Amino acid sequence: MNQNSDLPFVLSRRETVALFSQDSVSIEFLDAVRSLPLVIRPRRNDLDLSGWVRANLSSIKSSLLLHGAILFRGFPVNRPEHFREVVETVSGEALPYRERSSPRTEVIENVYTSTDYPSDRSIFPHNENSYAITFPRKLYFWCETPAMQGGETPLGDTRRILARIHSDVVDQFLKKGWMYVRNFSPHFGLSWQTSFQTDDRGQVEEYCRKAAIECEWTVDGLRTRQIRPAIMRHPESNELVWFNHAAFFHISTLGPAICQMLLEEYGEEGLPNHTYYGDGSPIEDSVMEHLREAYANEMVSFPWEKGDVIVVDNILTAHARAPFKGTRRTLVAMAELYSRTDSVGQAGG
Repeated sequence: MNQNSDLPFVLSRRETVALFSQDSVSIEFLDAVRSLPLVIRPRRNDLDLSGWVRANLSSIKSSLLLHGAILFRGFPVNRPEHFREVVETVSGEALPYRERSSPRTEVIENVYTSTDYPSDRSIFPHNENSYAITFPRKLYFWCETPAMQGGETPLGDTRRILARIHSDVVDQFLKKGWMYVRNFSPHFGLSWQTSFQTDDRGQVEEYCRKAAIECEWTVDGLRTRQIRPAIMRHPESNELVWFNHAAFFHISTLGPAICQMLLEEYGEEGLPNHTYYGDGSPIEDSVMEHLREAYANEMVSFPWEKGDVIVVDNILTAHARAPFKGTRRTLVAMAELYSRTDSVGQAGG
């Protein structure tokens, strides 16, 4: 399989810049090789971001399809309400966080803190809610307080990540898809009540039925299984992308020490999170190492600056988090709910 043959014609960097009137902003790139993210800066300090976005919405959407992410830097975005206004200008109403897999705090309606994990831990690259049938098409990040050191949000082009993966590995995942197995218990991670935002077992079962999730109640709580395609076509650009949490939730991604501890504590069947091929067979260690390397080679990292706003096409771009020191507060919003209709074996068209 030659992924590159499926890539459509895209605009050059020069043509991207030409889409925008540069009277009020400047356009640049942070990475000499990868045009991710596109960076837009105001030429005057009082330029309202929501107003400028509203006037340039068509160009923003075209550029987002090309680059996968846009960083608005230097605009006066000073409050969560200002941030949400930008979200609403581009995408309409912000979405609630569904099928939760990580701890977050809601700051204002449908605007959350980024994942509340310990500051000394990194978060592996992923596309938000790629394990779900329905997920947000757009993600928005706003830096209220940059960390004293570290805390970057690396971004990676899922088209380029896919192109780095060996064709035999791609073919395996095209045929089988991937399976996500999750055990909810009071001892580790989010409870099922938090994840599904209800304490009614009947509502959980109904949600799972509609969302193509197999669920069973266990002595400790709830176990779910869901099988998803690992590769999909972008609904607008028709490009193939690597879109899944197969590496993110695989126990080996946590490292040997934590992996051994969890296996000793819970056994493989009881692991809080783990992934397999879609037929339930184990994903080989060599494949997992190869997938992690593909992500690592495509991530673009840059320091946050106070007031930065990033809009991300959640299908075209994976995101991560670097460890940090000091106080860091980055808010996130999700928008443009999308329901996938493909199935295992169909992503390649």
